[in-house]
Amino acid sequence: MQVTTASSTAPIPGQYWQWRGHNVYYVRAGEKQLQRPPLLLVHGFGASTDHWRKNITGLYQDFEVFAIDLLGFGRSAKPKLQYSGDLWRDQLHDFISEVIGQKTVLAGNSLGGYACLCVAAQYPDSATGLVLLNSAGPFSTQPSTAEPEALQSQIQPPKETSSLQKLLGNSVKWMFQQPLAQFLLFQYVRQRWVIRQTLEKVYLDQSAITDQLVEEIHRPADDIGALDVFVSVFSTPQGEKVDLLLQQLTCDLLLLWGEADPWMNCRERSQKFRQYYPQLTEYFLTAGHCPHDEVPQQVNSLLRDWVLSIKQ
Repeated sequence: MQVTTASSTAPIPGQYWQWRGHNVYYVRAGEKQLQRPPLLLVHGFGASTDHWRKNITGLYQDFEVFAIDLLGFGRSAKPKLQYSGDLWRDQLHDFISEVIGQKTVLAGNSLGGYACLCVAAQYPDSATGLVLLNSAGPFSTQPSTAEPEALQSQIQPPKETSSLQKLLGNSVKWMFQQPLAQFLLFQYVRQRWVIRQTLEKVYLDQSAITDQLVEEIHRPADDIGALDVFVSVFSTPQGEKVDLLLQQLTCDLLLLWGEADPWMNCRERSQKFRQYYPQLTEYFLTAGHCPHDEVPQQVNSLLRDWVLSIKQ
């Protein structure tokens, strides 16, 4: 398909792929390059292919670019399943095998970064490179926190947990397991004003928070099954620890950090990544939790140069 840079604020048309009987939405732009690997862009919690629009339009002239909606998000189906890193790992691996058809550079933000790490570590034949942008996922050294499971991987836990915090944490977890509480919380977080308020906390450049961005995050929450997905993500146990995945990783790794991310201490998290994968490349950017959307030109330039530098 043809994409023009003028379309950087317009939705890029996509198509559907059938996976395990479910519709999975994806976008493809650019032509296959003989000497360059394709790119697969994977969104974070609550986002979709729309969140990569500025990156697709900035990269498709140099690479064949794919972006995909994880099952349960965006325009993909929202069946009643147990949502986990393993499910999305298998989805991405099968997509690479069946649709892309060759080893791919995976790039993921937040929850999508964790899913990409799972693929690259556990299905090495799928990945020729891995780019993580403020990637989520627990390390073995992290203590449990009071936040629901889905948020634990995105919010840096406190260094020390008091007995009172543990007691409150258990109460909070119990409450989030009650159907009424789950329903009310879902109805709350899907409100446009709450979405905007959350984005204002995690974006450094407030001008990047547009009505269109808010609507793109809000829209999938109206889909049938969206509540079930929300409840499942909140109740599913955390997946494989990041340090164990890094010990299995064999491909080149690029870390791009939006350093003003309030959900994670990027410098501290960077040290943990370096401890287990010292050969990585990384850059710290003046941005929040979603640097690819906030400073897309910087991210596109760094990603392009890095992909062209790695061994195929």
